[in-house]
Amino acid sequence: MKAQVILYTRPGCHLCEEAKQQMRAADCEDDYILEEVDIDDDAHLKERYGWEIPVIFINNVKAFKYRLTAEEFKAKLKRMSCK
Repeated sequence: MKAQVILYTRPGCHLCEEAKQQMRAADCEDDYILEEVDIDDDAHLKERYGWEIPVIFINNVKAFKYRLTAEEFKAKLKRMSCK
């Protein structure tokens, strides 16, 4: 079963773009389903996260905030998918 990855983001967020780039560089896109959520579309999410993005959840567990490397993403994805 593929892991569910949620990326909380907003347009123009350079750290969000870097996070997506690292996720792609991990070369494990077949192992997860990515859902990108624009926090500006939801007042509650905008209040909750504000400028503290990107935030990445794997299988409903907060896994990363701000930065990640391809290696960290791949390792955490594998670890959190086994639960």
